[in-house]
Amino acid sequence: MLSLVGILVLSFFLGMRHATDPDHVVAITTIVTKQRGVAKAGLIGALWGLGHTFTIFVVGTTIILFQVTIPPRLGLSMEFAVAAMLILLGALNLTGCLRWLQDRLAPGTQSHDMANATASDVAKTQPIPLSGTQRLGGVTAKASREDMFGGVGLYNVVRPLIIGIVHGLAGSAAVALLMMTTIRDSWWAIAYLLLFGIGTIAGMMLITAMIAMPFAFMFKNFAGWNRSAAVASGLLSLGFGLFLSYQIGFVDGLFTLHPHWKPR
Repeated sequence: MLSLVGILVLSFFLGMRHATDPDHVVAITTIVTKQRGVAKAGLIGALWGLGHTFTIFVVGTTIILFQVTIPPRLGLSMEFAVAAMLILLGALNLTGCLRWLQDRLAPGTQSHDMANATASDVAKTQPIPLSGTQRLGGVTAKASREDMFGGVGLYNVVRPLIIGIVHGLAGSAAVALLMMTTIRDSWWAIAYLLLFGIGTIAGMMLITAMIAMPFAFMFKNFAGWNRSAAVASGLLSLGFGLFLSYQIGFVDGLFTLHPHWKPR
């Protein structure tokens, strides 16, 4: 019993370490570079981890309970989905499509900037009678509300969830197969999956918050940093996605007649 408890405790920390895998960090960086607040970046990391945990738990539980065998080509295809996601994120970043989607589907950030500009204009161009102060206060209050609720809209919630779900495909089979060989009791193995997922959520929250700190500083102090950060993260995501595509497609054999897949 004590050994099982120790394994479960270890699963949480392994989940945190799993969050630091290169493909995870590259994918989340393409999103975090557009966030100006550390708290919002941490929330995005938690949502990514939640989507990742959902896939690992569903696929892993199915493998454990029903003794499902994953064919090599299917396993490689699950991993290739991650490479395709990285390429897509990189291309969208480089073409500006992510910014367009952000403005269209999550207009709270844009509204927040406009509200701040309006407040500044009111302060500079109008006298400060009581009515003007009231108007300025109203604009500032509106900006505060939009900063609290508008910055994390439906788009900003769904995007990291979907990316996390796709990334979970690549690791779910490996984690489940490892549990089948380590823990004989199915329910203990499922508990391991759950704690592993919780650890991944915690780890990704910490990682995204740490990544967001320098970006938040740059946004406040250097004009034009937004575009430069988007280009850099887009190139990184695109390049790493292409590298994984070649590795999975040709070295591991997804696009050949003899695929060989080793869960990792």
